[in-house]
Amino acid sequence: MFRRPVLQVLHQFVRHESETTTSLIFERSMNPVQLLGRVAQDPVLRLVEGKNPVTIFSLATNEMWRSGDSEVYQMGDVSQKTTWHRISVFRPGLRDVAYQYVKKGSRIYLEGKIDYGEYMDKNNVRRQATTIIADNIIFLSDQTKEKE
Repeated sequence: MFRRPVLQVLHQFVRHESETTTSLIFERSMNPVQLLGRVAQDPVLRLVEGKNPVTIFSLATNEMWRSGDSEVYQMGDVSQKTTWHRISVFRPGLRDVAYQYVKKGSRIYLEGKIDYGEYMDKNNVRRQATTIIADNIIFLSDQTKEKE
C-alpha cells in the first residue's frame, strides 16, 4: 500500500546512475542552522566588484548552565558562555531589510546554513572563516526597550 509512494519520494532525493556508466550519485543532504540571540554590531553592506553584495553582522548567543550539585539555587552556581557568529545575508530582499533594520542589541531569530571558507588577508596569509548564511530573519520584540 505505501511501497510505491515511498519509492517515488526516495527517487526524488537519491538518483543512481547505472554501474556500466560512470557511478554518479546525487544525494540530498542537510545543513540547517537556527540561531536566537542579540546583534553585536550594526550591519555593514559590502560591495565587491564582480561579486554579489552582502550584508554582514555578528550575532551573540549565550549558553547557561548550573555548576555544582546543590539543590538550592545560588547566583554563583550559574555559568555562562557567549558564542559569536558571523552572519552573511546574500538574498537581495533580505539583504536590504537586514541592512536597514538590524541594529546593535536587537534580538533576532535566524535560519540559514553554515559555510566554511578561506580568504587571503591583507598580509597575503590564507585564513579560514566560518560564516552563517542567513535565509530567513525574524525580528523579535525587545521587551527591555519597550518599557523605557
